[in-house]
Amino acid sequence: MNTLRIDRDADGVVTLRLDSNPEKPRGGVVVLDSWLIEQLRRSLEAILAAEPPSGFILESASDRVFVAGADLAEIDALDDRQLHEYLRAGSRAFALIRSLPCPSAAIVHKAALGGGLEVAMHCDAIVGVMPAAGEKPWRLGLVEAGVGLCPGWGGTQMLPARIDPAIAIRATASGETWEAPNAPRGLFESTAPSRDAARTTVLEWIAAQRTRPRRTMPVIDRSNAALVGAALAAVRSSLPATESAAAVAECVDAGVRSGWDAALERERANLVRLRHTPAAREKLAAFLKR
Repeated sequence: MNTLRIDRDADGVVTLRLDSNPEKPRGGVVVLDSWLIEQLRRSLEAILAAEPPSGFILESASDRVFVAGADLAEIDALDDRQLHEYLRAGSRAFALIRSLPCPSAAIVHKAALGGGLEVAMHCDAIVGVMPAAGEKPWRLGLVEAGVGLCPGWGGTQMLPARIDPAIAIRATASGETWEAPNAPRGLFESTAPSRDAARTTVLEWIAAQRTRPRRTMPVIDRSNAALVGAALAAVRSSLPATESAAAVAECVDAGVRSGWDAALERERANLVRLRHTPAAREKLAAFLKR
């Protein structure tokens, strides 16, 4: 049974809210575990089976994060075959966002890390909610290399297509994150001072898309492969001398040469392989002890 909240307004715009696993509430922090991936798939299939929406909004039900990332404890407990299937299940679920017959936008309010940023980037546009005065800035980025891994849901392909590819490749290879007000140019379609204001901004953006050619989720493709390839060549020698950084570079190169599907396959293979390396074992053990 689908348990995520789905709302449809009078103009046909559908909003889907990501929520935390009721069996692992984590204080309201939303994490991409198997439960949420399955609920996301069911929700999107229900939306696709209903009257076609005029727009789609993805947001979080949490006041603490957008999505904090994948469930590393769950990942660590899987064997290699199970981890491959977990990653494929996420890709299949996220791909349903791309298949929606309407403009899509994510409202990112507070932390969007690792898989959390990847699911947001599956939308055509992202609107970021900026911290209020005196509020601690929240962070976003692809953090996987920080624990000795690499992205597994297309992050190496989507981030270089949204922002300066050299900045994207360096950050992904190191696990660097950014404070929301300092997000690289291009990551956000626009920003807003509150969730309510962000929703108004997104609804205006969706309405504007109806009179324009459809702009879909940015990835490495024929339109930018040469630019991304040149950026990879320029920064490759300066990337960290780690297996995870080398894997990120390999995945970017796969996208430049062979496209989205080939790159996703390399991401999955590298993530499964990397989690057995001494660097990843040490970093994962430290993370899971927190």
